[in-house]
Amino acid sequence: MGELRGTHIPVLLERCVELLAPALNRGDRTVHVDATLGLGGHAESILDRFPNTVLIGLDRDPEALAHARARLTRYADRIHLVHAVYDELPEVLDRLGYDRIDGALFDLGVSSLQLDAPDRGFAYAREAPLDMRMDQTTGMTAEEVVNSYSHAELARVLRVYGEEKFASRIAAAIIRERERSRLTSSARLAELVRDSIPAPARRTGGHPAKRTFQALRIEVNRELAALEAALPAALDALALGGRMVVLSYHSLEDRITKQALAARARSTGPVDLPVELPGTGPTLRLLSRGAELPHASEVDANPRAASVRLRAAERIDPESTTDLQRIGRTDRERSRRTGKALRTSSALRSGSTVDRKDLPQDNTGTEEEGEGL
Repeated sequence: MGELRGTHIPVLLERCVELLAPALNRGDRTVHVDATLGLGGHAESILDRFPNTVLIGLDRDPEALAHARARLTRYADRIHLVHAVYDELPEVLDRLGYDRIDGALFDLGVSSLQLDAPDRGFAYAREAPLDMRMDQTTGMTAEEVVNSYSHAELARVLRVYGEEKFASRIAAAIIRERERSRLTSSARLAELVRDSIPAPARRTGGHPAKRTFQALRIEVNRELAALEAALPAALDALALGGRMVVLSYHSLEDRITKQALAARARSTGPVDLPVELPGTGPTLRLLSRGAELPHASEVDANPRAASVRLRAAERIDPESTTDLQRIGRTDRERSRRTGKALRTSSALRSGSTVDRKDLPQDNTGTEEEGEGL
């Protein structure tokens, strides 16, 4: 395992514990899943404050898992630490014999260990091999991506996963460079990206290579595909009253999280019925209005928390919520859906067309790169 590399300050620790507490502080035994265990900062606090809670910790990084295991040794009788990606949660729960969980935490992005270890290749400000794998025992490296993908494939990765406006120019620069010699250095890649972006665009928005490195990391680790599978699986496993907290660090992660939670927090019944049909009510209660941002004091203490967006929800039983709660919630939902339907109908009758650019856009996320701890 070796000496711990980097510093470790868990992001929004107190807020996460506060949100999870009602779900974990009940009954004789509760089960909490830390889907991104990292160095174990959040997990240690959960285990310390809730002595009846069993922790299931997942991480794809063997080095992080080893450090977390050492950190959590004193809780060995109630922890299960597993080398796995979070989209493998159903298989992990089945193997351990748990069909329901009470809490779940997803702290997404790249960890302090990965950012601060030069040989991992995540940091664009350091000379390092182009690796970027969170699990260095398997999978394609960033070096293989930049040296084997076509121009079209590279441009797609940079545009979709990095939201990079100059994706085509950067991809062309990478192709030209690798025709001369194989591209193996993170510092050289960062230099290519910087030179490909017009000078006026380089003056704002942080390091010019941050979007490219984010995009390559997401591609190498299949982060968004794994997240799209993992969130519904975790929500399915939540017991009634169970809670899930998700910390996102860029707009793509936050958008997937928002959609996964919102889909279960609204009625699926017909909008024109006066009552809610059995089985069509919401199964989640959102615990925050939109995405919560960090306080200035949090960012001052931990600058890597600057781009975090927190969303949380609680599993509810639509059949047992009180009539007043249900009527209030579904009426609001029906009002929004009916209003939208009326506006659309009116536009169609008048012959109007609605361009995609005129629709409200999802700006709740952030384009700044961040980390999960």
